Amino acid sequence: MHPVATTATPSASVTSAPSRSAVPAPAAPDRPRPAVRLRVPTHEDAYHWHRVFDHPEVMEFHAGASAEVSVYEELTARQRRHHAELGFCLWTMVAPDGPDGPVTGEVIGFTGAQPWPHAWGPVGEVEIGWRLGRDHWGRGYATEAALAGLDEVRATGVRHVVAMVDARNARSLAVTERLGMERVETFATPSGRRGHCFRLEL
Repeated sequence: MHPVATTATPSASVTSAPSRSAVPAPAAPDRPRPAVRLRVPTHEDAYHWHRVFDHPEVMEFHAGASAEVSVYEELTARQRRHHAELGFCLWTMVAPDGPDGPVTGEVIGFTGAQPWPHAWGPVGEVEIGWRLGRDHWGRGYATEAALAGLDEVRATGVRHVVAMVDARNARSLAVTERLGMERVETFATPSGRRGHCFRLEL
């Protein structure tokens, strides 16, 4: 992977006082607090997302190639609008606390919800999603962070969500199962692939 140089100042620690731009990942009473933390994506996070997703395995089911920084600049800006208008978005996932206690601040991916953004598929639905950098796979972060994000989405009054997953994406299919989602439909994507649509009542 090739880091993207940026002169942007580091983002503020997510342990600062809660605000509309810093969302601590909540936890239900019957499960431990997620190791990762969530925040509304900043402008700088466009560069972080570009860097952390710049891996062929990460992008295998997302057009198959790394996206330009401009794609993530538009995506992070759109998520800030969603959070301001709807109370939820695709949040940036920040690495868990370091071994000595302080937050590491490393961006490891995103998770959350947004209105389905395409003219095909589950139009009009609220979609949940997640994406992790390759170095952070296999640690349970996607499921735990998705559960935390669902708590936030539920609090806004959304009654159900969907997830669209490439039929070959075994890892994401496993996450939908752990979230308790039910497969309700299968769509043909514009590229000709099959995408399974899952639904979860909140």
